[in-house]
Amino acid sequence: MREGLFIISRGIGQVMFQNNALSGALMLVGILCGSWQMALLAVAGNLVGNLTACLCKYSREDIRNGLYGFNGTLVGIAIGVFMPINLLSIALLIAGSALSTWIARLFGYWGKLPGYTAPFILSVWILLAGCTYGYPSLLSASAPAVAEQSPDLIRAFCLNIGQVMFQGNTILSGLFFLAAILVNSRWHALYTVWGALLPILVAWVAGTDYTALNAGLIGYNGVLCAIALGGDTWKSGLWATASILLSIALQLLGMHFGFVTLTAPFVVAVWIILKGGMSKLSCSRA
Repeated sequence: MREGLFIISRGIGQVMFQNNALSGALMLVGILCGSWQMALLAVAGNLVGNLTACLCKYSREDIRNGLYGFNGTLVGIAIGVFMPINLLSIALLIAGSALSTWIARLFGYWGKLPGYTAPFILSVWILLAGCTYGYPSLLSASAPAVAEQSPDLIRAFCLNIGQVMFQGNTILSGLFFLAAILVNSRWHALYTVWGALLPILVAWVAGTDYTALNAGLIGYNGVLCAIALGGDTWKSGLWATASILLSIALQLLGMHFGFVTLTAPFVVAVWIILKGGMSKLSCSRA
């Protein structure tokens, strides 16, 4: 029982690269600050992802480290974001979380690029496409955004962190997420701050829509990019910064075309850096 709770907590923490049960617990508190229903869905998706991995007899070490729980966590929250909670959406949560685990395993077999949150992205895109063309009434109607005429920098900063897990209703979620990262890694916390700040600076200078900026929709991918690539050398800091800037461009492009980006800008930006600049750097050192 105790080990199971630690696995669930680590799975939540791994959404933001923190293999630490306390970090995961603090992040769950952060989700609770926004919505207790979202917290339950996060745990449900996490459980399904881990149970699928156990039933399929995947690596016990990977399961213990939460590597089969974090995509399911995000799938579970996404269900609550895009659909009303009923028996059918819960069934889709189970299917989507299980699918994310299988896709994660395929990335492990492939081995050429880390999957990151790609299994979550692909699973949710499949569910949304199926509902859009087969059962559109299951999808929640999106509320019209209220136009904002000025930047709210503190809210934008906190929500840039909170929106990593769809938490855009309260700044407390982002603050708990930042605290969760800090208890595990000061470097990751520093890069989290940079990943949340840089998109604000870029969007502000570029005159981007303040509604999206204040809602944290411009910068949450940058937070993940910064943690994924940031390290204790200035070169890793440069690569992290490059990936943040690339993720901003990809996010703005997706938003312009009305695309449900999820964390795809983060994944694509980091993949490009890993296969481009960083791989060339590695070759030059060999």
